[in-house]
Amino acid sequence: MNTTKYRVPEISCQHCVDAITHEVSQLEEVQDLTVDLDAKLVTVVGGETGAIIDAIDEAGYDAELL
Repeated sequence: MNTTKYRVPEISCQHCVDAITHEVSQLEEVQDLTVDLDAKLVTVVGGETGAIIDAIDEAGYDAELL
């Protein structure tokens, strides 16, 4: 299972974390998900990069693959 990290510079509160978690966790291939508010990073186990970036975008945030 692949692990990918995404920089999401706009996240600043628990609402941001919840919105991203909600959208990304709906992807069938995603096995685990961590949002680090302080580091502004989203770490995802499983899933396809394009679909994850689209889900973060759907939550209202821009993501950059690290």
